[in-house]
Formats: sequence, structure tokens, C-alpha cells
Amino acid sequence: MKYLFFSLVFIFSNSSVLSQENLIDRLYSTYPEYKEPSLNKRRIKYKQIQPLIQRFADNPKFKVQKVGKSIEGRDLSLISIGSGKENIFLWSQMHGNEPTATLAIFDILNFLDAPDFETEKTEILSKLKLHFLPMLNPDGAEVYQRRNALGIDINRDALRLQSPEGRTLKRLRDSLDADFGFNLHDQSTYYNAYLTDKPATISYLATAYNYEKDINETRANAMKVIVFMNNVIQKYAPGQVGRYSDEFEPRAFGDNIAKWGTSLILIESGGYANDAEKQEIRKLNYVSILSALHTIATGSYKNIPIADYGKIPRNDRKLFDLKIENVTYTLLGKDYILDLGINRREVDEPEHEDFYYKSTIVDQGDLSTYYGYETFDASGYRIVAPKIGEKASEEESWTIYPPILALLKTGIAYQPFTFQENTGYYIENEVPLHLWNSEKIFPEFKLAPGQNPTFFLEKEGEITHAIVNGFLLDLAQPLENQKFGNALIYR
Repeated sequence: MKYLFFSLVFIFSNSSVLSQENLIDRLYSTYPEYKEPSLNKRRIKYKQIQPLIQRFADNPKFKVQKVGKSIEGRDLSLISIGSGKENIFLWSQMHGNEPTATLAIFDILNFLDAPDFETEKTEILSKLKLHFLPMLNPDGAEVYQRRNALGIDINRDALRLQSPEGRTLKRLRDSLDADFGFNLHDQSTYYNAYLTDKPATISYLATAYNYEKDINETRANAMKVIVFMNNVIQKYAPGQVGRYSDEFEPRAFGDNIAKWGTSLILIESGGYANDAEKQEIRKLNYVSILSALHTIATGSYKNIPIADYGKIPRNDRKLFDLKIENVTYTLLGKDYILDLGINRREVDEPEHEDFYYKSTIVDQGDLSTYYGYETFDASGYRIVAPKIGEKASEEESWTIYPPILALLKTGIAYQPFTFQENTGYYIENEVPLHLWNSEKIFPEFKLAPGQNPTFFLEKEGEITHAIVNGFLLDLAQPLENQKFGNALIYR
């Protein structure tokens, strides 16, 4: 009988694991069916989500309540579904320029509304009641900034509660008495998993509730669910999960919500190669959050050892967009071997609906402990200063005089131009050539942190590569086949 009992326990636990694995794979493979098509870029605004919220308000499966207003008067809406006894509270975009999870929330809501996955959804919605507050900071989202209209960080307003957004969040947490809270953010794309070259695509944190970082049952439950979610992400982005710092911050909502008795799970969406619009990261949020809701509903997370939480690599911040290694740079007649770390900073357009890149050299020297999304070993290559071309006549267009690739191969990266009117902030057709005000003196080139990375690489007397505004171009290949953002206009 004893043998039979343990055999049945073994069979049951393994079948449960297999069932969860099957669910995760199905969620990932069927994701396109539930992805909200109207939100196809990450820089979303309040007006874009209002028709979606109204659609769920008109759907009897959901309950939609206006629960507050932002400083500038935009409604904050709570979307609820489920009949279970455990309340789960999920909120996104507390920081206006961190929208990835807002996209995923509407994907999740579409999933919950669809007729598929009936067994799993019944398990979730009969045990849990889910409450979603998408875009807590709509005023910040409107201008794509971290802070709200008052200029404060809502996530540092848990004590004073001076912002209406913060007061709404506190009131909802208390009225729901949520068992679990999902605090959904974006983090810098330059975070990596500790001691690896892999970006921290998703980072997790079970927030501490005191300076001693004690672990009570509430925090332990958050850790267990995070271990489960980490295992989900490892299937699709292996090695690309980080563990956010758990230093106690007494003003932060996450830390206080944990103190108030909710198992708080912080999710930070970071970087993923060739995913500037964060669509793959959005998908990973969708799969991991839905999987987490299922393990909470079934209670299967309770058997996960919390020691596994500490095995998730810590966050580090040692990634560049472009790292150039072992390049030769000549200064005052002497040759030096340098590594260069280059980042492509996004600068908002005036309407905050789009952006252009303005890159900088962040660091140079020995960067052997750093990594790059793109890394180029420049051993044997020499840096060549960029030149400015000849001014085109009034009748000729700089875009065709002469061919751009031919200009780059001669070391020309700047085209003189007379600005008679406002022609925009960057070269809209993405030509890899800076425009330079003809009236300005062209400066002497010097490689230094803070400078715009525009120069050439030469090998055996031939210019082979151009770096224009931080984008590496192989001059042996057609320019149209290469990744490039934009050049700059120097007025």
C-alpha cells in the first residue's frame, strides 16, 4: 500500500507537470490568434486603448469600472473577470514610457474572451478573480515620459500618496485585498544577466517589505511563482532572465504592497535582439503571466522550493548596442588599441509618437567585461576620421549626388547643405549620411565618450566599414540590405 501511495503521488505530480508544459507550448504557438492588432507599436497613447476598454465594458463576461482620474483628467479603468475567491491585481505603465505589459494585458484579455482553452480558463476563472488596470500613468504615456504630469515618479509615492494615480492604486489594493499583485514595468535594454552576454529580456523581483529582506509566507509565495515564470521564459529565451535588486525602498509601491500583505511580483521587460518594438517581449509577457495565473489557480506553485529563486542570475548593466573590440586609434602620432561601447539613444519627435536615434560613445578603453547586442572584432582595423563632401548645386539633390555608397567608400559621412526651411529632425528616408549646415565650420575629429560615433574602419589601406550615428555598415554589401536607423541633421 505504501508503494502504491507513492506511485500514485509520482504519477499525479508528473502528469500535472506535463499538463502545464502542454499549456505553455499551446499558449506560445497560438499567440497570434489573441494578439491585439490595433496595438502594433510600443509607443501607445490613452486614446488608443479607450475603444478596447469600451469593447470589454460592452461584454457581459467582464466588469469595467472607472476607478479614478489622472492629474490631467484621463480616466483610469479597472477591467475584472472571474468568480474565484482569490483576487489577483495586475497594473501596467505606472511609468508612462514603459508600455510593453499594457500591450500584453490586452492580448490576455482577448484570450480570456475567446472560446478556446476552455478547461484551463475554467480552472483560472473559477478559482481567481482577475483585475487589470492598464496604463496607470496615461499623462506620462501621452508624452512618453517616466513621470506623471506633476513630475513625480508614481512608484515613489506610496507613503505621501500625493498623486491621484498613486491614491487610486492604494485604494484598489486595499479594497481588493489582493492575494497576488503583478507590478508590470519596462527596464533599460542595457541590462544583462550577470556574467553573460545575454540581455535581461525579462527581470523579476519578489519585493522586500523591510530593510532586513525577511522572507515571510507572502514574499515566499511571490518567489515560488517567479521561479515558475522563469522556467517558462527559459523555454523561449534561454539565459535571458535576470533577478532585479531587492534593496528595500520604503517609498516604493511594490515594497509597500508586499508589506500590506499582497504577494508582489515585479516584472521588468528589458531588451531582446532585433525587437525594438518589443513585440517578442510582449509575447513572453503574455505566455508567462497566463501560465502564472494557471499555477496560482491550481496551487501547483506551492511545491516549488524558494531556494530556486536565488539561482536566477542577478541583473547587471553591461550591454551596449554596438561594441567594437580591439580597434587601432592613432592619437598624436601613436597607435592605441581600444574597445568602444556605443549606445543608440532614442529622442522623441515633438508629437511623442515617433523617435529618432542620436547615438553616443558611452565608454572606450578596456571593455572586456562588457558585451554588445552587436559586437565587431576590429583587430587589424584602423579608425579613419570622417570627411565632409562637396556642396551640391541648388538644382541637385544631395540624395543622388553622388551615390551614397560611393561617398562612404571615400570616407565622406557628411554632406554640406543650405537650410532654408525646417526639413525635420533627421533624414526621413534613412540615408546613412549626415547633413551639415554649410555655414558651420566642420570640426576636427576626436574619439571621446559623449561624441557621436561617426567614423570609418580601414584595413590594409582600404575603407571597409562605416559607423554612421552608431550603426555599423559593411561597405562591401548593398546598403539597403543592412540595419540602419537614421543619420542626423546638423543645422
